[in-house]
Amino acid sequence: MEELADKAGITVRTLRFYRERGLLPPPRREGRIAWYDDHHLARLRTISALLERGHTLNGIADLATVFESGRDAAEMLGLRPGGPTEEVPVRLTPEELADRFAGEATPENLATALELGYLAPDGDEIVHISRRLLDVSAALVREGVPLSAVLEAARRVRVHADALAELFTEVLGAHAPEAGAAGRLRPLAKSVVEAELSMALDRRLRPNGPG
Repeated sequence: MEELADKAGITVRTLRFYRERGLLPPPRREGRIAWYDDHHLARLRTISALLERGHTLNGIADLATVFESGRDAAEMLGLRPGGPTEEVPVRLTPEELADRFAGEATPENLATALELGYLAPDGDEIVHISRRLLDVSAALVREGVPLSAVLEAARRVRVHADALAELFTEVLGAHAPEAGAAGRLRPLAKSVVEAELSMALDRRLRPNGPG
């Protein structure tokens, strides 16, 4: 414990306090010896970084509970083992995630992101399943859209996206059933959806348009 506290730049008393608050997982024990490792050190450095960014210990404890109760990254990324994807996962430290969504990385929002499958803990890091969605979500928050609203919109978009994907696969199954057709024609389906969404936005945004 003394060695860990020294490496983390904190006092043993502070380390014990973090242990009592549940901010630090217990050490591995061999008889009367308690072994701490790099994961404990990384957790302490994360706590220090979040405190420097204005997070409270209560908030940090809530975030830790949210992530430790969520699916791990292996489970999340293994939902479709070997399946096709164009999305690139992103690894972040908790403090990097907090910086991306300043003031919006609340336990409630993170729990929603975990539920939607966007985030998953992986050791002392967090994995976001899609760089594109991460960048877009952060950009919307910077524009003043609450993260809770972004996540609720994503939940609703997913319903429509699933319906569009089902329509596309049904059409291909009926008219292009050969192996590999879905993957080969996937860009065409995306182009149709993108064009229709663009025209729908035109109708909504033009003067005297609906809405």
